[in-house]
Amino acid sequence: MKFNCREEIIQLTPLWKGERLPDGRPKVSDDILERMRKITVEAAWGTLWQKGYKYQYEGDFKVVNPDMVLVGRAVTAVMVPSRPDLNDTLLEYGHKVEGRRGFFNQWVIDSLVENDVVVVDMFDKIWGGTYIGGNLGTGIASRTKRGGAVIWGGVRDLDQLINIKNIKTYYRGTDPTPIWDVTMVNFNGPCRIGQAICMPGDVVLGTHAGVLFIPPHLAEECVINAEKAHIRDVWGFIMLEEGRYSTAQIDARWSVEMWENFIEWVKTAPEAEEYRHLTWDEELERAKEEEAKAKENDAQVRLL
Repeated sequence: MKFNCREEIIQLTPLWKGERLPDGRPKVSDDILERMRKITVEAAWGTLWQKGYKYQYEGDFKVVNPDMVLVGRAVTAVMVPSRPDLNDTLLEYGHKVEGRRGFFNQWVIDSLVENDVVVVDMFDKIWGGTYIGGNLGTGIASRTKRGGAVIWGGVRDLDQLINIKNIKTYYRGTDPTPIWDVTMVNFNGPCRIGQAICMPGDVVLGTHAGVLFIPPHLAEECVINAEKAHIRDVWGFIMLEEGRYSTAQIDARWSVEMWENFIEWVKTAPEAEEYRHLTWDEELERAKEEEAKAKENDAQVRLL
């Protein structure tokens, strides 16, 4: 087997048609990552659920730096309980054939680049399953700039990790023991985190609500849909406060008149300035078609 194999990563992510990182992971644009920081897990989750991606979320974590939003491209690893023959074979292969140094977790940290997020299945091991501590946490911060880690297992040196302000870490528990009796069997392949699955290059979105792993080919659609939902909510709140529309109208399908009023508001309102890149032609056209169909149905009923 090979660790962090470019050809295998490309094979596993065929729906991505854009630029790739040197290791083969899909490279979702920095612009999309930056816009992702402003949306909620729930808003992005809705698009994935509708597309049939039902196992992309996990929320059962403890968190370092909870007020920070975590966004980045996933670098995945899978650890299993150590078995001497397998462990020795893979360590020797990594050291002698691939030229890697240190233990398995160090291989992963040493591969990170800016905007990466480490995503590790430690099979929920905490005692002897502390994937990072102060040193590797500092390494993550240095390499990713404002990335972080999602670890289905343990961490150590928690007091030190808390003082690393530019990364966010999700983990299951803490322990003073170092990492031991584990073997890495997958580096940048499919990775299970609790009830979720993460692939290399997935966009990791971590907030107070938990962690969402967004397939790269759906990242832009998730952002656009979330931005649209947000600015519609802003307008709806304003309309309710001003008494121009009822809650029933805001929560139901919007009429053509409402869509036209909303689109005009977006053009000039200060609250909508950063959302003016969005287009609403499809929504307005759909409302017109629905309104025309409703009028046609009413006319048929009157004829009866």
